[in-house]
Amino acid sequence: MKQRRWLEFLKDYDFGLNYHPGKANVVADALSRKSLHMSMLMVKELELIEQIRDLSLVCESTHNSVKLGMLKLTSGILDEIREGQKSDMLLVDKLTLVNQGQGGEIRVDENGVLRFGNRVCIPDVTELKKSILEEGHRSGLSIHPGATKMYHDLKKLFWWPGMKKEIASFVYSCLTCQKSKIEHQKPSGLMQPLAIPEWKWDSISMDFVSGLPRTNKNFEAIWVIVDRLTKSAHFIPIRMDYPLERLAELYIEKIVSLHGIPSSIVSDRDPRFTSKFWEDGWSD
Repeated sequence: MKQRRWLEFLKDYDFGLNYHPGKANVVADALSRKSLHMSMLMVKELELIEQIRDLSLVCESTHNSVKLGMLKLTSGILDEIREGQKSDMLLVDKLTLVNQGQGGEIRVDENGVLRFGNRVCIPDVTELKKSILEEGHRSGLSIHPGATKMYHDLKKLFWWPGMKKEIASFVYSCLTCQKSKIEHQKPSGLMQPLAIPEWKWDSISMDFVSGLPRTNKNFEAIWVIVDRLTKSAHFIPIRMDYPLERLAELYIEKIVSLHGIPSSIVSDRDPRFTSKFWEDGWSD
């Protein structure tokens, strides 16, 4: 973590690490340096040296000449983004609004790239998005950040619809993160068994068995309701598109009319069981 923090701090600087052996380090430090009266010519010379150093020029001397060279690295990703924006219908519509003076925060920069504020608008091109996500997650400086950290880093530079959701899905599908990242959650502890009911049909369990072949009456699932004490059960044929009101009617008709209202219901927290309709029904 300490190395990662320093890498994130140093990645914003353009620098080079050069090793100088002790015998070559002949420059005196500031405390032991003697006072020197420099002329204006020497000051100009030092300023020129600093400017040449900022240009990162490489000096190569021969017997009759001195050659200066500079290596400049460029990325073609902006060209790919600019070409991709021409085929994305959403961004094409945004560009039309910009030309009409109704773009809002959408603008076109000096390179012809569509931007949302200062962020580059990324077209809906799978390979382009994948390369950006790969660079933001698995590069040498990113070191597999979490979904939130990666989103805050990328949103400073890029924008596309559904960006946060796609970044979260990409991070959660990373095999390295799944192996190494830990869940910062409190351990659930040992499983606690349910108390044994004291009377039949006082505590029941229910679940849906779905994915069955459709019958002549269009039933495609079975609602299984089991008494936890006697293990006797009711099997109610249903359709999965039944509304909650219909399920409540079946429950009163098939269960409550025969066994009364139970004191507890055990389920797998299906949305049909935990909905507001059931809560209001049993509270009344």
